[in-house]
Amino acid sequence: MYNEHTCHSGKIHSGWRQRGKFGHHHGEKFTRNFEGFFREGFRRVPANIEETNENFIIYLFAPALIKEYLKVNTKDDVLTIAYSPKETEETIGKFTRREYSNGSFQRAFSLNGKVITDAIAADYTDGILKITLPKNPETNIPAKDIAVN
Repeated sequence: MYNEHTCHSGKIHSGWRQRGKFGHHHGEKFTRNFEGFFREGFRRVPANIEETNENFIIYLFAPALIKEYLKVNTKDDVLTIAYSPKETEETIGKFTRREYSNGSFQRAFSLNGKVITDAIAADYTDGILKITLPKNPETNIPAKDIAVN
């Protein structure tokens, strides 16, 4: 799901930089474009995905959210996680410096028929949204070692 590569300098970069979505991965063009997206409400909430024998578990790092504005749903074999708070003068505030935001975001994950969608569970505790996706035993075939002759 996550793509990393090394560039000519030998440094590891994530796949989105290589594709050029935000400009070249060196220098001010990247910085300028990234800052522009941030000011315009761009927000990428980091996620970890764990796989156990029975489940896929998504951990979304999203501190200081109000549970009532979190929406988790599935449609057309895609899990969508969205957060849309109502902005008030209290939530906007007058910041001298603002390095993080608890504004709107949306993430989507393709399930590829590998999950029993009726049994998905979600819990938001201590700034982590944990979504447990039970594996579909019909489509999750365990790995099989093949002998080399």
